[in-house]
Amino acid sequence: MEKSKVYFTNLRAKPGENLLQKLDKLVRAAGIENIDFNKKFTAIKIHFGEPGNLAYLRHNYAKVIADLVKSLGGKVFLTDCNTLYVGRRKDAIEHMEAAYENGYSPFTTGCHVIIADGIKGLNEVNVPINGEYVKEAKIGAAIMEADIIISLNHFKGHEQAGFGGAIKNLGMGSGSRAGKMEMHSDGKPFISAKRCISCGKCASICAHSAISFPEKKAKIDTDKCVGCGRCISVCPVDAVKPDYGVSVESFNCKMAEYAYAVVKDRPSFHINMLIDVSPYCDCHAENDLPLIPDVGMFASFDPVAIDAACADMANKQPVIHGCALEQESGDHFNHMHPTTDWRGCLVHAEKIGVGTMDYELIEI
Repeated sequence: MEKSKVYFTNLRAKPGENLLQKLDKLVRAAGIENIDFNKKFTAIKIHFGEPGNLAYLRHNYAKVIADLVKSLGGKVFLTDCNTLYVGRRKDAIEHMEAAYENGYSPFTTGCHVIIADGIKGLNEVNVPINGEYVKEAKIGAAIMEADIIISLNHFKGHEQAGFGGAIKNLGMGSGSRAGKMEMHSDGKPFISAKRCISCGKCASICAHSAISFPEKKAKIDTDKCVGCGRCISVCPVDAVKPDYGVSVESFNCKMAEYAYAVVKDRPSFHINMLIDVSPYCDCHAENDLPLIPDVGMFASFDPVAIDAACADMANKQPVIHGCALEQESGDHFNHMHPTTDWRGCLVHAEKIGVGTMDYELIEI
């Protein structure tokens, strides 16, 4: 396989050329205009940020891409799927409110926000991939209905994946609640009996009659439970918990296979912003001091190559004094999260045909 081209621009700006103009120039140089957008539904897959977190990408970047797609005739929308954990993005109503609160609205971005897996996280499409870990990926319906996928990614640390970039945004981010459950867990949800108030909402939404109430507390029959995670979102007191018991290898490989399900058989384009590199995911309702200085913006047709390029570039940077990362050199993401192995995700993604880790970096 020949090297994939990854285009890069730094964050230097001067009168007459601001960062938004540089982003537009970057993606054009990377070939985004070669995609036929005319009358095509185009999903910009993004993370809107958990309210309280200030490291997520500004909406201004999304507007640059949305305006460009519209100028090329595309029908563009911003999208993400609901979360598995209970926060401000666990259902479509709260998720959209969180997006608006963080600056993502039709008025600021020029396009609509659509939560891909619906109000309760149940709108999904089973995508057959017959992978080593996943046979059918459960992807948010609106993402699978799009003709073209653009991932706009904040490259940062992650406590389970090592880092989050294009593959994580595409894979984990596009999974429905059941899909996220499959990637995060080799098990089933469980009930915190101390929190349970026996309201019955979890049982009413369970399609497999897996929940009963012995001793007036909910209990999940794991033989009947299929791990869809629907019960998690409806519990008013957060008594239903996902089981995050999954190996690092399994987690990363499942995420790669979900990303494959999203990009296969249709055009895709990927943009990574190596800025505000916080130690943890933007799903946190807070963000710590960045680990490294801001680096730049990257664009490519290859989501594996762009993540590999960002990881390499990030690991060449000095550590910011006073941040959570104590070691000064080497693999910053592994040092920050020693139990993770980010390379495993990219290796598996390359193996199944998502892209290649062998890249040529072209500076614009």
